[in-house]
Amino acid sequence: MRLHVGCAMWTHGPWQGRLLPHPLPPAERLRAYATWCNAVEGNTTFYATPARSTVETWAAQTEPGFRLPVKLPRTITHERRLAAADEPLREFLYAIEPLGPRADALWIQLPGSFGPNDLGALAVFLHRLPRDYRYAVEVRHQAFFEDARAVRSLEGVLGRAGAEWVPFDTVTLFESPPTTDAERDAWVKKPRMPRRSAALTERPIVRYLGRDDVDRTVEGWAHWVGVVTDWLREGRSPTFFIHTPDNADALTLARRFHDEVRARLPQLEPLPDPEPVEPLTLF
Repeated sequence: MRLHVGCAMWTHGPWQGRLLPHPLPPAERLRAYATWCNAVEGNTTFYATPARSTVETWAAQTEPGFRLPVKLPRTITHERRLAAADEPLREFLYAIEPLGPRADALWIQLPGSFGPNDLGALAVFLHRLPRDYRYAVEVRHQAFFEDARAVRSLEGVLGRAGAEWVPFDTVTLFESPPTTDAERDAWVKKPRMPRRSAALTERPIVRYLGRDDVDRTVEGWAHWVGVVTDWLREGRSPTFFIHTPDNADALTLARRFHDEVRARLPQLEPLPDPEPVEPLTLF
């Protein structure tokens, strides 16, 4: 029984020297992060397909059981909207191949304009993908959260492909006005969607966005502690990603979430002890 937890990135300014050793060369940053968490969002691949040599360094810094679900490039999902994307898809699959089992799922994040009328394109795209990988789809069109018929249609498309639906829970962020600059920025940029907590596969993935206030973030995830505990009892193997607007405490919060679930399921495998940060010296 294993719960994977992580953050939206593996390097972040506020962590350096406080939670993670600093300075660290790029080829060691993911390794240091992986002593804190056993998963991380593969967000960088959304912006561009990385060099295969870069992905090889990611694999070298992590154990095979580490989860790094990688996002398909926006060229495929947003610009081409899943159509006529064979060549960029081949380039992407070649680049991420060194990850092996770490690429727990290929993450298809779709734009907010991708709605129920586009499900045919999604169905065709999923059908044509290689069976070597699992797939997870994140949608942001309001109809998929408010229209029961659209929900059933999307679940049908995903179910036939064995793909997961990735919820992005922003309820806690939007439940009251922002109080920090980072929260105000998130209010403008992040989607406002109802909470969804139904799993379609054995490996559900959740993105949770809290607040810059630690206590409010912890209060807001109480629902998920129960859901994730139930998933584990059902034999599922979930991955839970913690976001806050400034992400300053995301590393410690991810471990705290794991601890709260483990308090309900003592048989849950613990996370490793983080790598200690050497104190700064004068000499």
